[in-house]
Amino acid sequence: MSSPSATLTVWAASWLAGDTAPDDVIDALAAWAQMHLIGAADAETAVRHDLEWPGVTASGVSTLLRIARSEAAEIRLVLPTAGDVRGLPTGTEFARAAITAGEGIQIGTVGKPGVGLVPSKEGPDVLRWTVFSIPTVAGSADTIGLREAEYELRQAVRDAAEVLGGLPTVATGIPGTDARTLVAEALQAQAGYRWPSTLSPRHLQVIDTADNVAAILTVAASTSANQAPSVSTAQKRDDLLRRLWDVVRTARVASANSVSIRA
Repeated sequence: MSSPSATLTVWAASWLAGDTAPDDVIDALAAWAQMHLIGAADAETAVRHDLEWPGVTASGVSTLLRIARSEAAEIRLVLPTAGDVRGLPTGTEFARAAITAGEGIQIGTVGKPGVGLVPSKEGPDVLRWTVFSIPTVAGSADTIGLREAEYELRQAVRDAAEVLGGLPTVATGIPGTDARTLVAEALQAQAGYRWPSTLSPRHLQVIDTADNVAAILTVAASTSANQAPSVSTAQKRDDLLRRLWDVVRTARVASANSVSIRA
């Protein structure tokens, strides 16, 4: 899937449900980084969850699972971007960090205090998770279900295919490389991420389809705007890419949270 937060959301929910062993969660997160550093955002959070502050500890994924267990309730993925902050508790340090990272996790019951997690790269194979105290876990009235996400992705696949068909034969900055080859390479890079065996075929289909659309959009974004026949055509393409990215993010959140909120 798209992010360390999505991976942790799905696997931690599976572990809390008793369907997955802790080692399975640790192995799944290793695809993102071999070392996971954990640190608190402030002194109060550090005391509450027995974490380092200031500074971090290399206690790894097991500490994240301990925090998830202590909060019980629900685990919710958020994938915010500029202009789209659905599911975030507004005005919090967690919200600001999640917007900067483009991802995050809320743990707890909606409307009650909880915990937020935000990952950030610390090195080539090191991921840092910052733990935040959230005064009120946020839900989102705009959240859609898995069936609706699947429906919207079907249209997105058709639109993405049109985008791919309109790409130049050679991708900008990579001479001799066909756009479809770049899409295939992007999808191959996703092949190393595993999912719990208990995930339904529908969940897996939504995840795979979202990854396919995302790969096309990533390649499309790498082509320069001046390759379009006109400024207006370039603008239309950019508007379409933004809309399709929104569909992808929404589908990824729906697929992760339709599993995790049952934990």
